[in-house]
Amino acid sequence: MRIFLVRHGESLGNLDERAYGQFGDHNVPLTRWGHQQAIGAAEAIACYLDTLDDASVQLHIWYSPFLRTRQTKDALLAVLPRHLIGKVREDYLLREQDFGLFTEIYDHAEQRQKFPDEFEKWARLRNNSGKFYARPPDGESRADVAQRMRLFLQTTLHGTRDGSDNVIIVGHGVTNRAFEMNFLQQPVDWFERSYNPGNADVTLIEGSDAAGYASRLLHHAADRQPGEESDMREAYGAQVTIAPKTGTAEVSET
Repeated sequence: MRIFLVRHGESLGNLDERAYGQFGDHNVPLTRWGHQQAIGAAEAIACYLDTLDDASVQLHIWYSPFLRTRQTKDALLAVLPRHLIGKVREDYLLREQDFGLFTEIYDHAEQRQKFPDEFEKWARLRNNSGKFYARPPDGESRADVAQRMRLFLQTTLHGTRDGSDNVIIVGHGVTNRAFEMNFLQQPVDWFERSYNPGNADVTLIEGSDAAGYASRLLHHAADRQPGEESDMREAYGAQVTIAPKTGTAEVSET
């Protein structure tokens, strides 16, 4: 069995954290560079499959419902040979971690300034319970995300383990790491010592129940270089509009 964990490509939110508040976390699109990164991830998976010399390989794809992961999934489908593609399905359990009030605010000083009482409570939880278990105000802890990934494994992938299936999961940094933790039955300390994969990185988990499973970084996506063309920082395949009633931005796919 092989599982390819693909993080979405670079999004507008990776360039500017304000995009999460402007568009809504679920509706942040890839950049044009992020789409190129996703193409590169698909090419890396296709190249790896070519080395297997196995005509029976079929890929089942699961993806998060967020816009940036749907766009990454579409890039994979555009590159991977059509005869290898099996079922392609969305699952809301693969969505990104919900940071609640802190969704678009990653600077601790700004969090404290805007939500002083909530920040102090969260800080106490982190000190008393640990970073893995502490929930941001109105959000999810990393433990909550790990429970979601265990539910995904038990209800969605329960029939594939130790089989011949090949699965691609297109998700997010925290969710992909939580999936790997659950599948490999790693302790909490492993999660705390590990890092999120980069945008459009591909982690490969392979093995069997009898022989055991292991993971490795199959593909590290290219990073943006200094002086990269400015148009590569624009939204890919999406039209950005401003809703007059709410004053918030909306993104619609084109």
